[in-house]
Amino acid sequence: MGMTARVLAIDAGNSKTDVAVLAPDGTVLSTARGGGFRPHAAGTERALDTVAKAVTTAFTTAGVTTADHLSACLANADFPFEEEQLTTALHARGWATTVKVRNDTFAILRAGTTEP
Repeated sequence: MGMTARVLAIDAGNSKTDVAVLAPDGTVLSTARGGGFRPHAAGTERALDTVAKAVTTAFTTAGVTTADHLSACLANADFPFEEEQLTTALHARGWATTVKVRNDTFAILRAGTTEP
């Protein structure tokens, strides 16, 4: 079974942020790169403002304004309560209907595997 929804993928590390918009069939519609994600230094909202620039670029390039699902692997999402706080903050941005937050380490771990 393939994907059935458009996905916004965010890999936000301390030094840079990579964003991709994927079509339901998995085709990459657009990518964008932005600044680092440092909520402990800048505060959550300011850190997300940095991510927002890359998201806006990716959405504009893809010709869309939202996604069905947002998968965000974020630096400093080290504990469940931080994942919950960041999930709430990302959901409030209105970028996608559903949001899943994990630590940014998961992005690279998943990239090195062939199966879930």
